[in-house]
Amino acid sequence: MRTFENKVVIVTGASSGIGRATAIAFAKEGAKVIVSDVQEKDGLATVEEIKKDKGEAHFIQCDVSSEEQVKNLVDKTLAKYGRLDCAYNNAGVEGSPCSTVECSTENWDKTININLKGVWLCMKYEIPAMLKYGKGSIVNCSSIAGLVGFETIPAYVASKHGVIGLTETAALEFAKKNIRVNAVCPGAIHTPMLDRFTHGEEKAMAEQDPMGRVGRPEEIADSVLWLCSDKSSYVTGQSIAVDGGWVAH
Repeated sequence: MRTFENKVVIVTGASSGIGRATAIAFAKEGAKVIVSDVQEKDGLATVEEIKKDKGEAHFIQCDVSSEEQVKNLVDKTLAKYGRLDCAYNNAGVEGSPCSTVECSTENWDKTININLKGVWLCMKYEIPAMLKYGKGSIVNCSSIAGLVGFETIPAYVASKHGVIGLTETAALEFAKKNIRVNAVCPGAIHTPMLDRFTHGEEKAMAEQDPMGRVGRPEEIADSVLWLCSDKSSYVTGQSIAVDGGWVAH
């Protein structure tokens, strides 16, 4: 039997990059995947890719910074499948590059609202849904920027540090209720976000990495699936760097 056979999983930010790779990986392991994103066209493309491989997926549009839309996402998931077993809260934006003193309020609020408030809202509604069935696993997407500082992306760094603190808090609150909450901290991964951040020049990022390359979205997906599976049944409250050793050097 495949690892997530008949399990129901929500993946936010699933229209491209790490989110799309993770949604596809869950489906290949038998999960019924709720593909969620604010981008409808690309989200539906992820669903079609899953269905072409005979997987099961359904798209629900959602802006994770909106409590009403997040509640709707979880309510519709329960209405369609009757349960929620796992969630990967991945939706995020990088924000505009600027120094701490040059960061605009608009840039700060948008980045924090999507990256941090969005994770909180998702857990606010996912956890009660999981508690109904007595078990669940959540993985939140932080970043190596949640572990160390980076110049010119203050809002992003603050949001990703916040995700780790929020992950640890929720993990402690629900550890005895069989809900595990962990975070994955990707390094430089070949995604549209990295292309925007580096202006298409990934070589410099690769040269800074101990492995001498950027990562693949599928490598993050593998870590997410492990954290959601029973193979990590004694792991909660952890933030795992998947970065080729970047934060270790």
